[in-house]
Amino acid sequence: MTELDPEDNKLLVLARGAMGRTGGASGAAIRDSDGRTYAAGEVSLTALRLTALQAAVAAAISSGAEGFEAAVVVGGRLSDYGVAAVREVSPEAKIIFTDRDGAVFEIVDDSQLTVDAQSAEVHGG
Repeated sequence: MTELDPEDNKLLVLARGAMGRTGGASGAAIRDSDGRTYAAGEVSLTALRLTALQAAVAAAISSGAEGFEAAVVVGGRLSDYGVAAVREVSPEAKIIFTDRDGAVFEIVDDSQLTVDAQSAEVHGG
C-alpha cells in the first residue's frame, strides 16, 4: 500500500470525514497554495449535481484560493469532472484517488495527466 506524507494523509482524513457526514459515495479534500484545506461530499440535488471534488474546488475558489497543491478523492474515479477544475487552476497539482477504505489506487500529477478543460476529458500520458 502506498504511504502518504502527513499533509496528504490529512487530506485523506478530511475527505473520508466529508464522505461520512454526507452519506454519499465519495468525498474529497483539497489543499490550496496557502496550505488551507477544504473538504466536501458529492451534491445530488435535482437542481445541482457536483462530484465531491467539484464541490471541494468550488468551496476553495469561493473562499479565495488562487492555486492548489494537492487533492484527495475517496470513492471517486479518474474521470471525475473535478479533475478538470483542479487542472484549470493548477495544472501541476497532485490528485490522489483512494477507495472507500483509504487505500491509494492512483496518484496523478502534471507529468502523468493532461486535461482538456473545454470538454472535461481526462487523458493519461
